[in-house]
Amino acid sequence: MKTNWSAAFQIAAVYVGTVVGAGFATGREIVEFFSRFGFIGFISILMSGYILIFIGAKLMRIAALIQAKSYQELNLYLFGKFFGSAINVLMLIMLLGVCAVMLSGAGAVFEEQLGLSRYTGIFLTMALSILVMILGTKGIFAVNTFVVPMMIAFSFLLMFLSMQLPAFPEQMLFIPFAEDGWKSVVAPFSYAAMNLSLAQAVLVPIASEVKDDRTVKWGGILGGIALTVILISSHITLVMLPNLESYDIPMAVIMKTIASSFFWIYVFIIYGEIFTSVIGNVFGIERQVRQYIKVPSILTVSVIFVICFFISLINYGTLLSYLYPIFGYISIIFIVLLWMKPFHASQK
Repeated sequence: MKTNWSAAFQIAAVYVGTVVGAGFATGREIVEFFSRFGFIGFISILMSGYILIFIGAKLMRIAALIQAKSYQELNLYLFGKFFGSAINVLMLIMLLGVCAVMLSGAGAVFEEQLGLSRYTGIFLTMALSILVMILGTKGIFAVNTFVVPMMIAFSFLLMFLSMQLPAFPEQMLFIPFAEDGWKSVVAPFSYAAMNLSLAQAVLVPIASEVKDDRTVKWGGILGGIALTVILISSHITLVMLPNLESYDIPMAVIMKTIASSFFWIYVFIIYGEIFTSVIGNVFGIERQVRQYIKVPSILTVSVIFVICFFISLINYGTLLSYLYPIFGYISIIFIVLLWMKPFHASQK
């Protein structure tokens, strides 16, 4: 059967859009896991990219094969009833935590970059998300297929401008001292594991709707490659920023410094990426809750947002630097079990 390249590119766009959320788009997540370790961080990105490409594609192919309607069904299939149920509970907690981080990120964009109240950003994001959620899967496709190519284009623009700076060769190869330097060894695994375990909330139902194995496989591979390329380009840009750990939204700071004419467009793109990831996470949580409680979707989504809102009141940078590494370490268990699970394309 021939690959449906249009559907494959759509899957890739959703994959990228789901992973490239508040932490990724702002640069804060990349700083936390990679860029603060300098050249060692670059090596870690290559290792992480390999996992995102091949394990990401495997995750979606298995989901399409068993026609899983939610990540809950996939985890029960992969890990059995006991471990699958335990992972599902952890996933629900992690999705709520990450959704809160992203709402906090939206607030940080409005506060740090627009000079407005962070609550304006948080409430606007919740309202727009509910609107898109009403449209369902088509709404997620529509938002991602617009925002993701823009994000990639700006990542390359910033990378090329950063490479023109005189200090670029030295900064790219520089390895700064870090008291927690041991984390750079674990980072490629914890980063990829966290993002894949969280992305399955959206990728599982999307892959099941597409069904065709070759299309799903190439969608996963293309999405993983795109994520790796964006990670590399963002890292090259971020290592050029002095005191990069002191900013909540370092990518916007760099844009304002070296390409100020595009600053406002870039802030809009960052917000768009945060927005797509909020939608993706809430979409996944709502799908899981529906398995247990038969209530209207709008009520479920509203309750999810109330919980996330209270968590998001914590400072964005603080929330991300504590929650994301913890989620990453927990998710390594998930990624190892997924890697060990045999998959035969001939089954399809």
